Amino acid sequence: MMGVEDLLRLTVAALMSRTGERQNDLADGLGLSQAQVSRKQAGRQHWSLEDVDRLAAHFGLHYLDLLAGPTHAVGVLHGATPALRPADAVAAPATAAQPAPAALFPSAPLPPAAPAPAVPEASAAPAVPAAPVGACVLCGQPTSDELEGFPQHLSAEECAAAVAAANPAPTASTPASVAAPVPAAPLPAGPAEPVLQPAQTAPSPAVPPASAPAPAPESADPAPVPAPAPQTAVARPRNPRTYASEDLIGRITDRVQDVLAEHAGDVDAAQAALLKVAIPDVMALLKASRVGGRYEHSEFPPTAEILRKRSQKGADEIWEGRPKWRNPELVAAAKAGAELEVTALDMNAAYLSALKCWLPIGQLREDTSGVHDAKKAGVHLITPASWDHADLPNPLGNRMEPGGLWVSESTLRLLLDCARQNLADAPTIHRSLVSGATEGLLEKLRRALAETRKTALAEGDELTVAYVKAMYSKLVSTVGESTANRELRRPDWMHIIRAKAFANLWMKANKAHKAGLQVVEISGTDELHVIGDWRQVFAEGRDLNQVKEKNTYVLGGKR
Repeated sequence: MMGVEDLLRLTVAALMSRTGERQNDLADGLGLSQAQVSRKQAGRQHWSLEDVDRLAAHFGLHYLDLLAGPTHAVGVLHGATPALRPADAVAAPATAAQPAPAALFPSAPLPPAAPAPAVPEASAAPAVPAAPVGACVLCGQPTSDELEGFPQHLSAEECAAAVAAANPAPTASTPASVAAPVPAAPLPAGPAEPVLQPAQTAPSPAVPPASAPAPAPESADPAPVPAPAPQTAVARPRNPRTYASEDLIGRITDRVQDVLAEHAGDVDAAQAALLKVAIPDVMALLKASRVGGRYEHSEFPPTAEILRKRSQKGADEIWEGRPKWRNPELVAAAKAGAELEVTALDMNAAYLSALKCWLPIGQLREDTSGVHDAKKAGVHLITPASWDHADLPNPLGNRMEPGGLWVSESTLRLLLDCARQNLADAPTIHRSLVSGATEGLLEKLRRALAETRKTALAEGDELTVAYVKAMYSKLVSTVGESTANRELRRPDWMHIIRAKAFANLWMKANKAHKAGLQVVEISGTDELHVIGDWRQVFAEGRDLNQVKEKNTYVLGGKR
């Protein structure tokens, strides 16, 4: 017999298949790694009760719906099945006319409902396909197809057709009470009486019969009275691409609409007002995104000496690896007379993408072991290895001075990744200031901003796009020692996020290089110049995982 956890794994697999998610998408939503999700789904690690709560929140379901099996969970996800409410879990004692409470948690996908005995032969369901392999994990109806090891219809349309065939709609010759879907348990025997829908209630005995409204006079052609809709909790269909909190998204869109209304629809005035409040707004959004988190981050930990500015307008000792590089071989060829057609590409929302990085949670503590702990983050004193690739920029940027330097977590992880790719030796770590870390600390905030930006771009709402950009860019620029933000002082976060943006740009250059493009130049956080058909490597557009063409120019040639 299938256990509860096995049923949960089957349900998670069905929900992932139905929403188009992969394990890395689910891992991001749960704050886990892809490897952890893989082990849990393979049975090598247990799904905990806390995981169940997070799974339910991720898919927008109640945990009872998640544990009720794949058929029920997918039905609730698409609004085809009423959701279980907490009160539904407390069932009355089982009788001949009422199912036992255990029926709320089937141990296997439910078989198709048996047809009502009174249904005429003309309205019977059509024959199922030959040799069914089992009940579809999405709709519970028989299917002869199999996907990823589970019996499953190959499209939503097939599921809908199978459900409709098992539950035919009433016709003119078939009474509605006969052709309606068969209930989960037979109705108790008794005199024929109208069945009350959940939204209806029996007349209260405290009301005198005389107070009841008089029946309407009969007419030759009485107007049909629509039956009240059942008051059942129906889940809203979830867009597979929507992976952010609707509450956080609503806060952003409501703010834009309120400010726009305050300025009588004047977009320019509303934009100026929104940019002024971007810092307090994004800090409020950050606090809202951390509600219910498993831990609290330190907002004003003691600042290490190396993170302190040497002067009011000076810098501290952290090297972020900001790229500023041009390919020396191509520049020399251009000076020799070669004409090279170059495309300048612009990376979209670089700092927004960089919010997904490993950030320390608490105060930084010294570690002199010389070993990088992947579960910690901070700043590190290293001696980098030499870089011997003239056609690819140094991940440290344009630093020319030899010897040791302090780098942030993002830069160190990039250097270690280069070592794993055999591009260079691993750096030597002399000293670290680190704390326990997570990659998901700003993830809910990032998702809300990214989803709002994506929707605004699709709708041509440039006001919201500008507001979102102001929030994430000012968050990065003021979480250090800026006097403009008095709610958070984490210069280590600022360096790590900025360095992550630079690392992301370097990884785009490396991807282009591996694909056969010639990298001409990278600079700033978002500019990559290449030679070749870049559309075979990058998707074009304004989304976070896309790039857009800035301009095309010719490098070199006869003057």
